[in-house]
Amino acid sequence: MNVITDAPSVTDSLTAITDSLTVIAPAGRPAVEIDWSEAFCSEGANCFRFGLDDTGRAYIGSTLTPGAYVSDSAEALRALICAVKAGAADHLL
Repeated sequence: MNVITDAPSVTDSLTAITDSLTVIAPAGRPAVEIDWSEAFCSEGANCFRFGLDDTGRAYIGSTLTPGAYVSDSAEALRALICAVKAGAADHLL
């Protein structure tokens, strides 16, 4: 057990933790190389990006959490986006 006599600030501690993190694909999902497009940002810092892997699988991710994303076939995500544009998620606003 290490005893620290001069405790670091919370910011220093968080920086040390995030600097040591490695993004690992969630269990059951192999790591893939995703070709992300330029982020789409709406009001404030709500930024999303779209991507494809080399097999044609489509991804939607947030720039705030780079390792988290929704993935499905390009056709399924196209249908999702069309449904949202048509108002299927308006009740969430």
